[in-house]
Amino acid sequence: MTSTPQKPRVAVLGLGLMGSGMARRLLGAGFPLTVYNRSADKAASLVADGARLAESPRDAAAGAEFVVSMVADDGASRGVWLGERGALSEVSPGAILIESSTVTTGWINELADAARAKEIELLDAPVTGSRTQAASGELNFLVGGSESALERARPLFAAMGRSATRVGPTGSGALLKLINNFLCGVQAVSLAEALAVIERAGLDREIATQILANGAPGSPLLKTLSARMTARDYTPHFHLALMRKDLEYSLKEAAERGVHLSTAQSALEAFERAVASGRGMQDVSAVVEPHREALR
Repeated sequence: MTSTPQKPRVAVLGLGLMGSGMARRLLGAGFPLTVYNRSADKAASLVADGARLAESPRDAAAGAEFVVSMVADDGASRGVWLGERGALSEVSPGAILIESSTVTTGWINELADAARAKEIELLDAPVTGSRTQAASGELNFLVGGSESALERARPLFAAMGRSATRVGPTGSGALLKLINNFLCGVQAVSLAEALAVIERAGLDREIATQILANGAPGSPLLKTLSARMTARDYTPHFHLALMRKDLEYSLKEAAERGVHLSTAQSALEAFERAVASGRGMQDVSAVVEPHREALR
């Protein structure tokens, strides 16, 4: 009788809306899993189902062949990898780091250099999709890094998502994700403005949104956000404050390449107003509310 090969040990750093779903998928696929989160209570259900809770990123990385990070921004990513008791201090040579957070290419290149010095490879692999897709294993990973590292990591990506596409060398995944979110942020704000006009003019909102969603402007994002904006259901699938951050990062990345994203600048201002109004932890669709309030 042949024995089933043991799956590699995996550590997941960050158990927010996205990281918790990704960790749950890995655990369900049979990967020995260690998790770390600043608020340990978010790990309770995973621990009850067999995950090990680490006291620090360094503790989580000990003995792991793959270490996955899904945190908020450059600062949080730097903290879990290179901070006090950071994961990189304990990762073994030959392991693979997977940074799935939406971060800048400058930080990715710095992290890749730090990993390379320890004979460790990094894949920058941010995702398209939100909380629902993370929980159901339908994320799409945009991967920067070597083809060989991606092939080794494919079993993890297969557990967490429906695709993992290499889009170029290190930093390519991070850059394409920011371009993706720049487009999403601009569309969210244009939809918010359109809906404000529809409501102010007294048009039949249901008819109007159906026509827009099913016509030339329609997209999966427009359909999803228009439903949430109409229902005023801002249960977070993707935090509004994170879109504000992503637009800021996308403007920076474009400027470094001599491009000014005028529509991203306008969208950023709209998201900044929404954050200032106290909606940062609501769903990104809540960006419509300051537009509604301005018309009262």
